[in-house]
Amino acid sequence: MTITEDTRPALGLPQIQSLAAADMAAVDALIRRRLSSDVVLINQIADHIISAGGKRLRPMLVMLAGHAVGQAGPDHHQLAAIIEFIHTSTLLHDDVVDESSLRRGRSTANALWGNAPSVLVGDFLYSRSFQLMVELERMSVMQILADATNRIAEGEVLQLLHVHNPDTDEAAYLRVIERKTAVLFAAGTRLGALASGVDEAKQQALFDYGMHLGYAFQIADDVLDYSANADELGKNLGDDLAEGKATLPLIHAMAHSDGATRERLRTIVQDGDASAMPEVLAAIRATGGLEYSRARAEEYAEAAERALDGLGDNDAVAALRGLARYAVQRSH
Repeated sequence: MTITEDTRPALGLPQIQSLAAADMAAVDALIRRRLSSDVVLINQIADHIISAGGKRLRPMLVMLAGHAVGQAGPDHHQLAAIIEFIHTSTLLHDDVVDESSLRRGRSTANALWGNAPSVLVGDFLYSRSFQLMVELERMSVMQILADATNRIAEGEVLQLLHVHNPDTDEAAYLRVIERKTAVLFAAGTRLGALASGVDEAKQQALFDYGMHLGYAFQIADDVLDYSANADELGKNLGDDLAEGKATLPLIHAMAHSDGATRERLRTIVQDGDASAMPEVLAAIRATGGLEYSRARAEEYAEAAERALDGLGDNDAVAALRGLARYAVQRSH
């Protein structure tokens, strides 16, 4: 990636986390306060998934977007908490749909408590996020978040339609990423700008940044499912394959393999045959599937950086540039 001469160097992840530390502490405290319910099981499951850690990337994006174009304060903290609640609720639902047993190196909520409690607590978190957004009394905020959550729900169904479907092509794969991942990134960065009171052009620039970053992040994530260290990744390698999901490295391999290999890969996707992982990895290596996918992720990360070009030069913009690079360079 290139940096224009008038732009300060992008920050690394430790610098970004340090820059955002005070805001993120306030967001975390708000999350924990508003997570509380007098229903004990809700507290147990919600605390399990919230305390699992993670980098809190989505709420951090809200805060950094706000600082990139102005001042950020309590409204930003609340918006960041809303974004995290929505994200967490989708994780609970995803793990049930995917029958996942491991996330971030820990047992999933559905593995510990069962599917029904996990779905219902996911619903609680969704509805709590809407309580928080109503408190802000801003129709524009509710519009952005209502649209985003609706698109996410579409993405869940769209992904379901492509499970065990060997005809999933790159365009279909990208449509799922847009709805499942990128729209929430983009909603967060747009809301950060909106809460800072800037004009539509700057809101759009940060929306575009978030959208491109979401694509880059998810494609890179899908590459890791075929290349990472399982302990670092915090989930079982080959989970996507076992679930019958054809992600970009495998889609590329199917499109560029010889006829016999292509048919074998199609059968593996249809069957969700995780035991065939060595065959799949061999085909992906033979066709350059990982390299192609990394290059596509880099293209989106570079587009995310370009979206920031008109925003000036400050620490928060440098942090956003750094996150675009981190998205495609991370090992987990």
